[in-house]
Amino acid sequence: MTANATNARVDVFIKKAQKWKEEYELLRQIVLDCGLSEDYKWMHPCYTLGEANIALIHGFKDYCALLFPQGALLKDPQGILVQQTENVQAARQLRFTSAQQIEEMKEIVTAYVLEAVQNEKAGLKVKLKETEAFPMPEELEARFAEMPELKTAFDALTPGRRRAYLLHFSQPKQAKTRVSRIEKWTQPILEGKGLND
Repeated sequence: MTANATNARVDVFIKKAQKWKEEYELLRQIVLDCGLSEDYKWMHPCYTLGEANIALIHGFKDYCALLFPQGALLKDPQGILVQQTENVQAARQLRFTSAQQIEEMKEIVTAYVLEAVQNEKAGLKVKLKETEAFPMPEELEARFAEMPELKTAFDALTPGRRRAYLLHFSQPKQAKTRVSRIEKWTQPILEGKGLND
């Protein structure tokens, strides 16, 4: 396969990177050699097949990563895919701590990218849990009982916004923290806004 053209915004992203420059270049070349198009989305290099996002390059403090938005579909014969948190349903990462590690794993990384491409061509998608499958914190149910208009507004939100709120409200171990979060986000919910709006 031949590499597709690079994207000037990705050039700038790599040039400005404080860390992982060499690693980004190596990952970029591997993915481009798999015939994907290079774009820049969510402030990161993104590699696409048509309109579908196949892989993104991310950098963190202790590692850089190649993230597959539909990574849960990959077979992972090496057992190296990482689920960032228990709440991430579809995405998986390959993590790296050095350019040498990427060089040594080049064939493996290429195989994972090509499998992701084949999965996209086959139309495979991770079946996400329905919003109703996420636990409803008792504190939120109590707030709904006090304010029926909040329940109405919450139910009118998109499934993704409802999921985000349910996860956000459920995370704290202490009830008072859950109550505090619900109080803080009551008005945005009433306004039809999500956590990131």
